[in-house]
Amino acid sequence: MLKRTRTILFLICVILFLLVAPAVVLYSQGYRFDFDSKKITQTGGLFLKILPKQAEIYLDGELEEKTDFFFGSVLIENLLPKKYQIKVVKEGYFPWEKTLEIKEKEVTEVKNIVLFPENLNFNIISQGVEKFWFSPNQRRIILQELDETGWSLKLYDLDKSVKSHLINETNISKKGVDLIGLEFSENSKEVSLKTAIAEQIKYFSLTLDKTPPTLTEAKQPATSSEDIIVSKKFNNDTYYLDNTGHLFKNEERLDEKPFPIQTETEYTLEIFPNFVFLKEGNTLYRFNPGLKSFEKFFDGEIKTLKISPDSEKLLLLSNYEICVLFLKDKLDQPQRKAGEKILISRLSEKIMDCLWVNPDYLIFNTQDKIRIIEIDDRDRINVIEIKNLPQITGEMEIFWNETDKNLYLLQQEILYASGVLIPG
Repeated sequence: MLKRTRTILFLICVILFLLVAPAVVLYSQGYRFDFDSKKITQTGGLFLKILPKQAEIYLDGELEEKTDFFFGSVLIENLLPKKYQIKVVKEGYFPWEKTLEIKEKEVTEVKNIVLFPENLNFNIISQGVEKFWFSPNQRRIILQELDETGWSLKLYDLDKSVKSHLINETNISKKGVDLIGLEFSENSKEVSLKTAIAEQIKYFSLTLDKTPPTLTEAKQPATSSEDIIVSKKFNNDTYYLDNTGHLFKNEERLDEKPFPIQTETEYTLEIFPNFVFLKEGNTLYRFNPGLKSFEKFFDGEIKTLKISPDSEKLLLLSNYEICVLFLKDKLDQPQRKAGEKILISRLSEKIMDCLWVNPDYLIFNTQDKIRIIEIDDRDRINVIEIKNLPQITGEMEIFWNETDKNLYLLQQEILYASGVLIPG
């Protein structure tokens, strides 16, 4: 080969290297040519974590990835910065959809996607049920059942699917007894009963782990005194607000400055881990341990408030709206500030009840429907309606069991269980 030919070939290789090397370096660093904007831009990524595992992810209608078998997560890299229509699907489950923006040099995250089964089979647990109470460990249910002779209490063991008799109304008194309240002990082995017998309030203790169960009359709780405005039991402690406006935990006074009590006003205490709330009419107050006094926290119509399983969010439920109030800063996506409130849903039909399924999903019911809704309000909020409900006639009561992932439904004196709602 001639020297001139070798020189030309060398120069060509150098030129090609000078042209290709920067492109290779830029490509390896996540740069791509965006044909829409006609410029080179740095890419971003999308991270999803999904239950159940091995779900398919579509971006703008095209199958992109499938979540891994072990963790149910996926990282999709080298995406051009723009908005993508994301759809997560798995056969037999409701899909999840959302349009999210991918930004340069950033990873957009959704770590809490749950796909819920399209078809649930509701099985009958018991009939003739007037009320039901779950134990703290959610492995037992006390059923108040009715028949022509009056009411009785039954114990349903969820682990064994066995129902056993506890007591009849006549075991307390043959004069007729109204069961006003029932409360489990923290270890789920005993219940306290509040009854009315001939217009007289009496308290009883029922031991569950003895054969036969032991029923004994109990002393009147100190919190039933006329000096107490409102009380609430949490774990093994009793919180109460007396008529002077002072807050007590058992016999220990927690505040220095009394709360101004208004006459003819309804008060409610709500106790959660690390939080004590007092509801006065439509105004919500939070107890500040540092200042040792209540301070106004939220003003608006509230029917129910419930804390999330991670104790970082508060559900605010009115007759027609579901809102979530953030108690702490949320650092992962979507980021939130403590005290920020978001509207999850507003309906024209009355909302009967709403429960936390996990820190990112709620379940609520109206007169004849049950829906599950996410709280991630980026783009559209995903909401699904549970199918195959028993025939609904009249009001229904719902309970979410975190232990067995079942939804329990009481309707027309029949208690149903849904089967597993959140797959592993």
